[in-house]
Amino acid sequence: MTIQIKVNRDIEERLLSGAQARGVSVEAYAEELLRDAIGLHTESTGQMTVAELHAMLGAIAEGSDKLPNLPTSAFTRESFYGHRP
Repeated sequence: MTIQIKVNRDIEERLLSGAQARGVSVEAYAEELLRDAIGLHTESTGQMTVAELHAMLGAIAEGSDKLPNLPTSAFTRESFYGHRP
């Protein structure tokens, strides 16, 4: 089935951004969103294509440029666990 919908500029920008981050077409991304919204999920094979891997990594990295740069000295055992043995 083919459907056409009219969306406002904000939704259009979000669709374009999301599709680009996942490395898929806007149509494929919109279909993915629609499937998620109505609860249709395909059975996972446990394997990803290279494109799916890149799309997943892109989604994970989205917004990471806004994270603060921390020195490696900030990541100590004590910073995570305190003084627990």
